[in-house]
Amino acid sequence: MKNKSTRGLTLLGKGKTVYPGNPEQAVLESFPNPRSGRNYWIKLDCPEFTSLCPITGQPDFGRLTIEYIPNKLCVESKALKLYLVAYRNHGAFHEDVTNRILDDLVKAIRPRQARVTGEFNRRGGIAITVIAEHP
Repeated sequence: MKNKSTRGLTLLGKGKTVYPGNPEQAVLESFPNPRSGRNYWIKLDCPEFTSLCPITGQPDFGRLTIEYIPNKLCVESKALKLYLVAYRNHGAFHEDVTNRILDDLVKAIRPRQARVTGEFNRRGGIAITVIAEHP
């Protein structure tokens, strides 16, 4: 049964999960913030994030942390998971991936504040951490 807070959510409760082939095909669904009158942080930890190196096509592994103070909307976690999985076949540098995820999150839910941290595993002896913030 759908109520006002779950109306528009299409990915939850489906028997079969369809994984998007790239970030453009993914949809960041949202639901109304149940405490929109208060500033509070939501932290989402994604320890198994994978994207592809745009030059070599080799996988890049890392931990992605998404933190935000919601305004009117919160991101739905299954939709976020499917959105992030779409990067497994997407070639981009760490800096671009991290900033794009922040841009897409801001576009989808318009948070009061947001931070995306990408901590990418060592390749060639160097680990890279990228932190993108809004505003």
